[in-house]
Amino acid sequence: MEKGKLVNKSRFKTVCVFCGSSTGKRICYRDAAVELGQELVSRGLDLVYGGGSIGLMGLVSKAVHLGGGHVLGIIPRTLMSKEVGLLNVDGYYNSLLTFIDKAVDDGFIKPSQRHIFVSAPNPKELVQKLEEYVPVHDETIANLDWGG
Repeated sequence: MEKGKLVNKSRFKTVCVFCGSSTGKRICYRDAAVELGQELVSRGLDLVYGGGSIGLMGLVSKAVHLGGGHVLGIIPRTLMSKEVGLLNVDGYYNSLLTFIDKAVDDGFIKPSQRHIFVSAPNPKELVQKLEEYVPVHDETIANLDWGG
């Protein structure tokens, strides 16, 4: 084995990781992200992820990068300005919305960004809300700089 070359000890070549662009409020989330990156490196696996250098995805990608692994970040520009709407008929999406509120409480979604999850109990109200919605762009997720 050449020095610096990793041996793939897995049936996979690449793993796609989806996680927060925030680190959350609990240290266990950050620890798990770094540990995941280190585990990918130890198995010689490449990383494909959401492309940000911040939050949990930044920690995973930095751990893989610093460990000598290959990292590919992807942020489709066409998705940056799209609006997403939930027609919450008879409370169908209440559990999802509760989950999103938990993500805000745990620090994975900024309270100011909670509004991106547009929902309404009927089509007329949903379409009205979508027409009034103005997407917010966070340019920091596209800046990948690990100092080297």
